[in-house]
Amino acid sequence: NKIQSGYNLREILEYANALPFRSSKDKRELSHLYETKIKNMGNAGRNGGQYYTPRPLIRAMIQVIDPQIGEKIYDGAAGSCGFLCEAYEYMYERMHKQNQATTDNLKTLQENTFYGKEKKNLAYVIGIMNMILHGIEAPNIIHTNTLGENIRDIQEKDRFHVILANPPFGGKERKEVQQNFDIKTGETAFLFMQHFIKSLKAGGRAAIVIKNTVLSNTDNASIALRKLLLESCNLHTILDMPQGTFQGAGVKTVVLFFQKGEPTKNIWYYQLNPGRNMGKTNPLNDKDMEHFVILSAAEGSQKESENSWTVKVFDIDETTFDLSVKNPNTPEEAPLRSPEEILKEMEQLDAETQSILQTIRELV
Repeated sequence: NKIQSGYNLREILEYANALPFRSSKDKRELSHLYETKIKNMGNAGRNGGQYYTPRPLIRAMIQVIDPQIGEKIYDGAAGSCGFLCEAYEYMYERMHKQNQATTDNLKTLQENTFYGKEKKNLAYVIGIMNMILHGIEAPNIIHTNTLGENIRDIQEKDRFHVILANPPFGGKERKEVQQNFDIKTGETAFLFMQHFIKSLKAGGRAAIVIKNTVLSNTDNASIALRKLLLESCNLHTILDMPQGTFQGAGVKTVVLFFQKGEPTKNIWYYQLNPGRNMGKTNPLNDKDMEHFVILSAAEGSQKESENSWTVKVFDIDETTFDLSVKNPNTPEEAPLRSPEEILKEMEQLDAETQSILQTIRELV
């Protein structure tokens, strides 16, 4: 990912400068090449996750959220702007299929739909270029630390209809940053969650990728965050992703789908099971996500399957608000026996063996 020689860099830039960059077809082809490079950076591990979220996962999240023309879409941890670019592709294609590609709609899509913030210098530049290559010529991306903003200062004009994001998995925030939030914690992703809840309009929809520990951590901040989410939003869906979805990250993730306004009554869980070990040679693909997308649009009992189930909030422990993924359709494993039980059985078997040997000796 690095160019050691200045001569090589100049040669590459000259080639890039000679590339056609005028028609929408040219830009689309370049955007695919650029996305491939971003994907390679993500697969490289270390900090690659800040650049790349698997596109099949992003596309599935967007299909479930179903953003509309006129809605403002936001990613406060924009990275390479993959969520915003894929949302643009989704809305642009649908607009043309439905013969809604008017001048006003295209202008709205270009200038007043996609918003984001990014702290890291390189990620910010990568994201801006990614949006331009996808056809968004006026990206509303701000180079800033999202968590540096006091959530108490967020007003209605600062809120959005749709939030799509994958905040950083790791990282700890300083005490002064934590003062910007009602629930104080050093966990970066948990601070982002508070920011996203506060940044949603009433009735606004969100899909957030986050570490699965947010569902079960027992510290006071985690419990308070789950309580806030359940009481201020309808957390209608939790998508459990398999290990290895994010290359090089080494963490297990879930996707939280929620709508601000009404409190949560029921949570629909879906445990994604692609039937193979995920990795660089077996990455997530669009087909893996099809069943989830189909069932998410279903009603009632039609949503239930071997990998999906519904939990009533009434049945959740109010002292912990534990939302752990526990598939009731998976056969329970036999509980492990205590060492004392195992030793006792071994002694009994030894005694039986000695008795049998003694009987044989007497016969001989």
